[in-house]
Parts: sequence; structure tokens; C-alpha cells
Amino acid sequence: MQSSRISDLPEEDRPREKLAKWGPAALSNAELIAIFLRVGVAGQSAIDIAQELLTSHGNLRALGRSPLKEIAKQHGIGPAKAAQIAAAFELGLRSAKEEINNASIATPEEIYNLMRPIVDHQNYEKLFLLLADARLKHMRTIELSHGTINETLCHPRDVLHHVILHQAWGFILVHNHPSGDPSPSQADKQMTQQVHAAAELLQVRCIDHLIIGSPSAQRDAYFSFREHGLIH
Repeated sequence: MQSSRISDLPEEDRPREKLAKWGPAALSNAELIAIFLRVGVAGQSAIDIAQELLTSHGNLRALGRSPLKEIAKQHGIGPAKAAQIAAAFELGLRSAKEEINNASIATPEEIYNLMRPIVDHQNYEKLFLLLADARLKHMRTIELSHGTINETLCHPRDVLHHVILHQAWGFILVHNHPSGDPSPSQADKQMTQQVHAAAELLQVRCIDHLIIGSPSAQRDAYFSFREHGLIH
């Protein structure tokens, strides 16, 4: 009978030993999660439970979006292990936020690469304001609103208050579409036009508004209002 304990695996196949020898990139997603789980249950190793967790949710992105209570219900998880998994995703999110300090945000692709890790695991629309200096370097990120599954609202004064307060040269709006389709809604277009017009009155630069979705063969990963000629 095959053992279900990680400790009974050959040393070179144990997640912690593999990580120590080869680094985290050498481990599968299930093996990385198993390190947080530490132990399994009767008949299942921590790796088995981790793989079952990924299979039931579909992928890491979906797992990161799942509520804590839902993860805890999975066989072999429970509240303590669910909290460890949630903490791992939160650490990744905070690391991504730290990386954008003073980063270049001159192009839609740069903005997308910086912001995707921050919005990737969100079940609801969130609207972020990125403040930029005259060299198009990131100064500060502010979360402006947290909306419903398919709508987030913002008034131009909410944007421009922060731009003036922090003496930014310009700004970028970024929000996510949890559906995965980054195409702008009519409300997205109307809000962008209002913010852009207000920015022109105050002589600050509305650089872009980026909507982040999910990449696929059928659609782009993001929509840039500037690339599509909707703001100038």
C-alpha cells in the first residue's frame, strides 16, 4: 500500500526539501500550497489535498478569489489551513503593491503588468487611482471605490482631490472586470469623459484609463482608453 505521508516520499520529492535545493520555481502549485498546509489527513498527503483544492476551484486565480469559509469547507482544510492559504495570497498581493513604487507607468502594457497581480483575485470591481510625476513614474496608488460584481462608481472630485493633494503631474485610472471581458461599459465611458474634462479644467493630465480583464484567445487582457482614442 502506497503511503500518503510526505515524510515517506524520497527526500528529493518532498516540497520543502525541493524548495531548499532548487528554489520555489521548481515546485508545482500543489507542492507550494502543501508547504502551507504542512500535514494531510488519513489517506491523503498535504500534496493530495492541495491538488484537490486546485482541481475543485479550477486554478490559482479562482482559488485566490474564493472566500475563506469556502476554502475551509474543503476536505482536509478547515479554518486554520484556510487562513494560511488566504495569508499566502495576501502576502503576494502586498508584495505586488510594493513593487510599483517609482515604477514606470508610461505605457498601457507597463500599467497592466504592474496592476494585474493586485486585481487578479478580486471578485468585485475595484477602481484605483495611480498618481504619476512628469517622468511618468509611479508616485502613489489609491483605491477609490469597491463596487459590485459588475459596477464601480466614482465622481471626478474623488479623483482630482487626490491629484491636487499630492501635487501629481498626472494620473491613471485602473479598474478590473471580474467577468474577464475588459470592454468598457457605457458607464465606464461616461465616467472617463467626465474625469478627463474635469482634469483639463484643472490643467492636470489624465494619462489613461485601463480596464483589466482576463487574457484569452478571444480577447485582449486589457482595454486602454488612450490606445483606442477615447481620451487624448
